[in-house]
Amino acid sequence: MVDLPGNRGSCWVAGAGPTGYAALDGSIHAETVVVGGGIVGLTAALRLCEAGRSVILVEALEIGRQVTGRSTAKITTQHALIYRHLIDTLDVARARSYAEANLAGAALIKDWVRDYAIACDLEQKDAYTYATSAEAREAIAAEAEAARRVGLEAQVLDRAPLPFETTGALRFADQAQFNPAKYLVGLAHALVDRGGRLFEHSRTVLIGEASRWRVVTAGGTVHAEHVVVATNMTVKSPVGMANRTQPRCHTAMAFRVGEPLVVDGMFIGIDDPTHSIRTGSDGTGPLLVVLGSKFNTGQDGNVAARFIELEEWARQNLPVGDVAWRWCNEDYDTADRVPFVGEPDPEKAPGFHIATGFNAWGISNGTAAGMMIADTILGRASPWRGLYDPTRPYPKEFHKNGDSQSIVGSTDDIRPGEGGVILRGDEKIAVCRDSDGSLNAVSASCTHKGCTVTWNNADHTWDCPCHGSIFASDGSVIHGPARKPLAPAEL
Repeated sequence: MVDLPGNRGSCWVAGAGPTGYAALDGSIHAETVVVGGGIVGLTAALRLCEAGRSVILVEALEIGRQVTGRSTAKITTQHALIYRHLIDTLDVARARSYAEANLAGAALIKDWVRDYAIACDLEQKDAYTYATSAEAREAIAAEAEAARRVGLEAQVLDRAPLPFETTGALRFADQAQFNPAKYLVGLAHALVDRGGRLFEHSRTVLIGEASRWRVVTAGGTVHAEHVVVATNMTVKSPVGMANRTQPRCHTAMAFRVGEPLVVDGMFIGIDDPTHSIRTGSDGTGPLLVVLGSKFNTGQDGNVAARFIELEEWARQNLPVGDVAWRWCNEDYDTADRVPFVGEPDPEKAPGFHIATGFNAWGISNGTAAGMMIADTILGRASPWRGLYDPTRPYPKEFHKNGDSQSIVGSTDDIRPGEGGVILRGDEKIAVCRDSDGSLNAVSASCTHKGCTVTWNNADHTWDCPCHGSIFASDGSVIHGPARKPLAPAEL
C-alpha cells in the first residue's frame, strides 16, 4: 500500500459545511428538471427561478462535493494559452465570443456572491500564465497579442511573482478566486429560497420521453418539459458525447503555509510538466494549493506516484509545510478546447439540454453554460450558441480508449490497500484488499460501455479508461457517464 500524506479529499469541501437536502420520493412535476448540482446545473436552475419558472434539481450525491468542489476555482478569463489557439484554429470572432462568455460568467458569479450574501472566501487576485523556458516566453507574448485582439487586457512581464525562476509571465489583472464548494452550497440555498426544489442522494437511473421528459431515480420520478443534463459527462444524450471528449484527471495537493504568504495571485505554467498554484484555506489556516499535469482517466496504473512527484516539485520550488489535503479531479477535454453546450437535437429531442467538455476551465465557462441553457428555456437569444454548439464537427481520432492498467495474476498479487483485476475465463473481476486483509470483489466491466476498469491507488477508486466513469471501491458510482454500480462478484 502506498502511504501518501494528508487527508484524502478536497480542501474546499472540508470547509463547506453540511447540506442535508432530502432524497426524491414520489412522482412530481416541474417545467424544468436539472440533473446534476454542480456549477452548470445550479446556475441554470437559479437563473430560471429568478425568472419565475418552476425548477427541480436532482443531485446524485451531495451539493458541492463533486467536480466543481474539487476544482482550482479560478474565476478568470485567462485559460493558459487559449486565445492564440482559438484565433488560429477557429477565427477571431469565435475567440472573442469565448472571451465574452467567460467575462459574463465571471461577472455573474461576483454578482450572485454579493446579491445572495454567499460566504465563499471570494478574493480579487491577478491571474498569471508563466513560462520557465525561452520558447514558452515567445508563446506568452503571442498570447498577449491574441488576448488584446479579443478585447481583454493583458500585460507581459519579465518574470512571474513567484519564488522560483521564470522567463516571463502574462498577467490578467483583477480576476478572482473563491471556495467553489461554499459557493455551490450558497447557490443551493438561494435556489430553494426562490422556490426551487432540490434533492440530494437522488441518482438519475433513467431519462425517458413520453408526453413529457421523465427523470427517474431510485426514489421517484420528475416529469418536465425541459431536462438539463449537467453531470460533467452527460449520462444520456440524443447525440453521443462520449467519443467527442477525452476524460482526464489531475492531482491536487493543499499544503500548510505560514503568513505572510509569499505567493499572491493565481498561476498556471505552460512548460511541461505543467503546474497550477493558488492560495486558499480550510478553516484551520492558510493553504497553498498546487496542481500537477493532466493524465487520461484510468490510463495510469500508479496515480500515487504523481502525488509523490507533485510534492517533490512543490517542496523544491515553494515554501510549503505539511500536506493537509490531496485529491484527484476529473474533467473532459474537447479537440478545439471549447465546451459542448446546448440542445443536441432540438427537432427530435426538444427540451433536452446538455453541458460537458470544459477542458478544466469550468468555473467561468460552466457559469456561462448555465446562463445560456436558461436563456434557451426562457426563449431568449444567446450570442454563444454557435460557439458552444454541441453538434459541431470533431476529429474522430481525438478520443483515445485505454486498457486496464491493473491486471494481476491472482489475489496473492494484491497487497492490503491495493486493487487489481483478475481474469477468469471471459469474466474480469475487480478485487481490492482492505487493510485487514479481507477481499472485496465486483465486476471489472464498466456499466457504461463495458470497458475494464483500472485501480486508482491514490483515491482507492475504480476508474474507466474509456469514457471516464469512476466507481468507489465497493462499486458504487461516483462519476458518470455510468449510471449503475459495478455488480458484486464471487471469487
